[in-house]
Amino acid sequence: MTIILFVLIFGAVVISHEFGHFLLAKANGIHVVEFSVGMGPTIASFKKGDTIYSLKILPIGGACMFEGEDGLKAEEGEPSEGSFLKASVWSRISCVLAGPIFNFLLAFVAALIMVNMVIADEDTAFRDVVITEVLQDSPAEEAGLMSGDRIVSIDNDKTYLYEDILLFTMVSDGTQVPIVYEREGKKHEALIAPAYDQESGRYLMGVTFGEPAKLTAVDSIRYAWYEMRYSAVSVVKSLEMLVKGRVGREDVAGPVGIAAAVGETYESAKEYGVGMVVQQMLNFTLLLSVNLGILNLLPIPALDGGRLVFLLLELVRGKPVPPEKEGMVHFVGLVFFMVLMVFVLFNDLVNIFG
Repeated sequence: MTIILFVLIFGAVVISHEFGHFLLAKANGIHVVEFSVGMGPTIASFKKGDTIYSLKILPIGGACMFEGEDGLKAEEGEPSEGSFLKASVWSRISCVLAGPIFNFLLAFVAALIMVNMVIADEDTAFRDVVITEVLQDSPAEEAGLMSGDRIVSIDNDKTYLYEDILLFTMVSDGTQVPIVYEREGKKHEALIAPAYDQESGRYLMGVTFGEPAKLTAVDSIRYAWYEMRYSAVSVVKSLEMLVKGRVGREDVAGPVGIAAAVGETYESAKEYGVGMVVQQMLNFTLLLSVNLGILNLLPIPALDGGRLVFLLLELVRGKPVPPEKEGMVHFVGLVFFMVLMVFVLFNDLVNIFG
C-alpha cells in the first residue's frame, strides 16, 4: 500500500508539472520529442503524431523534451520549424513557467478537496488562531497577550491557520519579533521573544489554541488558499534554514524518505477510516506539489528557474545566449543533480535503517 500511494502521489505531482510544459509547448507550436513518466529504462511507449509517450521503470520523475532545448550542435545548422530555439522568447518563457504553475494548480485542487472534506467531517476541524490560554510567566504573558486574542501576524507574516503559528515556533531561534493581535475588534502590537522548551525541542510563546474555526462550504476556497500558502511558506522557511545550516542531514528526505513518511502516515490514519487516509494523502500531494513548483523556480542550471535566467538575459540583451553554451551549463547542472540524487538516496537509507 505504501508503494501504491507513493506512486500515485508522486506520479500526480510529476505528471502535472510535465503536462504544464507539454500543453504550452503544443499551444506555441513547439515540437515535443518525448513525454515520459518515470526515469531510467523505458518499459512501455507509443508514438502519436510526432511525439513519443513513454513509461520508465523508476516512478520518481518525468520529462517533457522539446526539440532543441539542450542547444544545437554545429553540424545541425539552423534550428528547424518547431524547435524550442525557433520559438519567440515569450513562448519559451511561458513553456518553462507552465510546469511550476501547474504544480500550484494541482496543489490548490488538492487543498480544496481536503478542506471540503474537513468541513464536512464533524470529527475534524481547523483550529482557529484565537488564544484559548496564556501560560503563566510565559513570553506571551510578558507581551501582554490574553485569552481570546486573535493573532493577526507574527514577525510580519500573516497568520490565517493554527499551522502558521506552529511553523513560526518551529523555525524560531528565540529572536524578539513583532506580533499583531486583535482584541475586541481593535488591533494591538507588541514584541515577543519565544523561550526554548526542552520537552518540545523548539522555541514557544506559551499559548494554546484549541477552538475550532466555524466554516461553511463557502469558506473552502479561502481556506484552500490558506493551506496552499502555508505549504509554500514552510518550503521557503525550510530552504532558509538549510542555507543557514539549521537543518541537519536527518531533516532532509528524498523519494525513499518521502515514501517511508507516506507509509507511516497511512498506518496512523487508517485507524480513523478511509476519509482520514484520503485527507492525509491529499495533504502530502499539496505539500509535494508546492515543493516541486518552488524548487523548480530556483535559478539553478537544469531547473526551470535556471532556464528562465537565460531567457531573461535574452530579453535584456536583445539576443539569446549561444545555445551550445547554455546547453553546457544545464548539462553541468544535470550532473550535479545526479550526484545529489545518489547522496539523497544514501541519506534516506541511513535515516530509515541507520
